[in-house]
Amino acid sequence: VQLQASGGGLVQAGDSLRLSCAASGRTLGIDYMGWFRQAPGKEREFVAGLAWKYENTYYADSVKGRFTISRNKVENTLYLQMDSLRPDDTAVYYCAADRNAYGAGARPTSTRAYDYWGQGTLVTVSS
Repeated sequence: VQLQASGGGLVQAGDSLRLSCAASGRTLGIDYMGWFRQAPGKEREFVAGLAWKYENTYYADSVKGRFTISRNKVENTLYLQMDSLRPDDTAVYYCAADRNAYGAGARPTSTRAYDYWGQGTLVTVSS
């Protein structure tokens, strides 16, 4: 599976931004897709996840109510709508996917649970 993330940029606090992640290759059998982010000097952290078949979604507490993850199954594209952005949302955002058949209730949040990663897109939020 190849993942191509896009949509990052420089915005002001309170603004919105939508990230996209196009999946190609062996997309049949994708189990979960998710968004992670990594700020300078920090570890990569989970942001939001989605069960590809059933579209069940789940979020990190820090973004709950502000970010929305969704997907277009026909176009094999994952989205992250980010509203009410804050300076501490500044990071490189990565999309990820797995084909491990964890099951509908698994809700994986660890980077180790995902096998495929996009190249990252930078989001900078100024105050």
